[in-house]
Amino acid sequence: MSYLVNSKGQIEFGYTKAKEINHLDYDLRNAMDKPLSHWRKKFKFNQFQFISIKCDDFIMGMAIVDLQYASNCFVYLYHIEKQTFEEFDFIQPFSLKTRMSSHPNKGFSSISKADNFLQFEAKHQARYITLRLKNGLSLEAIIDETNSDKALNLCSKAGYNGWVYTQKLTARPVHGQLNWQSKSYPLEARRALASIDWSAGFMRRETSWHWASLSTYLEDGRRLGFNLASGVNETGFSENAIWLDDEYYKIDMVDFSFDRYQESQTWHLISNDAKLELSFEKQGKRAQKMNLILIASNFRQFFGYFNGSIKLNKETIKIQNAMGLVEDHYAKW
Repeated sequence: MSYLVNSKGQIEFGYTKAKEINHLDYDLRNAMDKPLSHWRKKFKFNQFQFISIKCDDFIMGMAIVDLQYASNCFVYLYHIEKQTFEEFDFIQPFSLKTRMSSHPNKGFSSISKADNFLQFEAKHQARYITLRLKNGLSLEAIIDETNSDKALNLCSKAGYNGWVYTQKLTARPVHGQLNWQSKSYPLEARRALASIDWSAGFMRRETSWHWASLSTYLEDGRRLGFNLASGVNETGFSENAIWLDDEYYKIDMVDFSFDRYQESQTWHLISNDAKLELSFEKQGKRAQKMNLILIASNFRQFFGYFNGSIKLNKETIKIQNAMGLVEDHYAKW
């Protein structure tokens, strides 16, 4: 077993292979360098998984967020042709009935409350999703992760003494079935694609970030995906990456230009290495403001259309009306 934290309680930061996140072995200290107790380390650790699924009919997002003091689940769907939106969420105080895996590619993560249940299980280079909600929405799906060795795995510093570990992977084929509003959607027949965000760590007490994700098919049938971010893991490393079929490419820092208080305006995303230049037009959003004194979140995730170009090697790929996600998020953990 490969562990993130070594026998001396330290971490080798940077790009790595997927590892067991043995966070309680980390030599975590306060700003005056005093070692923190076991229970204080436990309650400072945050973890979440977010998965999106997109096909010609709909785009779907679902997440399990564990902040120790509370856990949160949200699920949303947007029907592209009908332009209808539905969302569902709940909170569990003190993370009751919440379970999180300590390895991005192994084990169970789940949350339940009353008749609502969401579970992600990672095994054998696949991720299994089971979703049952009291409103009748259900999902049984398998995400193909046979190229998990091409996932972006990164551990970077956060603040004075913390760190964030993340694994990202996009444009992965999905099999299974969604049942929504009395209609069944066979995912493989609709050429559904998924993106996965697995993140954990001793994060900054207050943080904010911008993020973008895409999983789509090009006109020639190739799968294209990207993960772009600003604000979380940019302490010597970035989590900006592009996947073309099963190949993985790093790109430089990305500038997100937008007006937070004029949501109808276009976003512009440009990378420092000039490999990526995109615009994003909002179609809808999922938003939540939560202030529980100890923890808080101002979350806006928009779904809409990307247009622009990406340069990979000697090829310039044109992006035309590809539906994906952007996010503007403030969090106090």
